[in-house]
Amino acid sequence: MLASKLDEKYLWTAKDLDEDRSWVFRMSAQGRKELCQAVQKAYQPGKPLLDYRRDEFPVPAALESLHAALNEAKNGRGIALLKGLPREELTMSEFELMTWGLGLHSGTPRPQGKRTQYLSAVKNEGKDYRTKTGRGYSSNAELDFHTDSADLVYLSCYNKALSGGMSLISSSMKAFQLISEQRPDLAGYLLKPIAFSRQGEEAPGEGPFVVQPIFSEIDGNWFGRWNWNRVRSAQDMEGAPVITDEHREALEHFDRIVRSPALSYHMWLEPGDLQILNSHVTLHSRTKFIDHDAPEEMRLLYRLWIAPPDSKKLPECWEALYGSCEAGAVRGGIKGHCYGEAQREFDQRQGQAFGMRI
Repeated sequence: MLASKLDEKYLWTAKDLDEDRSWVFRMSAQGRKELCQAVQKAYQPGKPLLDYRRDEFPVPAALESLHAALNEAKNGRGIALLKGLPREELTMSEFELMTWGLGLHSGTPRPQGKRTQYLSAVKNEGKDYRTKTGRGYSSNAELDFHTDSADLVYLSCYNKALSGGMSLISSSMKAFQLISEQRPDLAGYLLKPIAFSRQGEEAPGEGPFVVQPIFSEIDGNWFGRWNWNRVRSAQDMEGAPVITDEHREALEHFDRIVRSPALSYHMWLEPGDLQILNSHVTLHSRTKFIDHDAPEEMRLLYRLWIAPPDSKKLPECWEALYGSCEAGAVRGGIKGHCYGEAQREFDQRQGQAFGMRI
């Protein structure tokens, strides 16, 4: 049924990640020192993130550790964990800037929502994840397994919750392989287009939903996208393709495989950890959490979406979501409602620094 074989390196299970920890990296002592010095020198209260330049963060030793982890996410399993980033030495704002600085050395950060923010604080703001405009990063809810709207996702951990908030990772490609073997009658539906809601964050000129299959292939490379919450939301929208009973059965079966103990890897993100995910071959989720009472102790992570300069060509069906399917392009993200001259200038400057297609 598959047009080409799935890449073996992406076909991991939870047991595989447990037994082979080569996807876990640690920041060197020198790299940690460099990060502290660079961030504390560069930090200016109130300075917009888009005004910082990559050369303000001269951290060659830190980049050795970062690029090793980044290579694993891009060219290895699709998941990497970099431990040992400075946490106690930095204030909350400095830690946020450090995350941004690492992103500037990785490619072109992408906007993430209605406010066109290029870095999101992942914390409980009391939002309802299950509404038509809900976003999981601003709630404390258990999340569906999903992909984010960018090639790479960075999550740096500043604080853990009082309880819960465990990170869950699964291989979308392994799940696709298993459903193809176990239920070939259902697997074909994962290649059929369905609607994904934009959750009310569409920019001017964009529709309220995009239509694409769960899995698509080009040049022998497979790409996956999944988000039950956005699929459900889109079913209430005028003009969205209606999911048949058989198609829904396939989606539900796929989601069960993704969540199964065999595939779903559970991990804690500790303060000072940076998780890097390749959105095209992995899915992620999070358990519900209970927070601390003190605001300075509440669960807090910082999320970056990155378009790397060495990204692969995407199938045509990804253009509505990513804006471009070209390899090495400044693509992906959610432009939202506030994308203007400052954002365009940043995207051009950062993309040109990496020789990326604008």
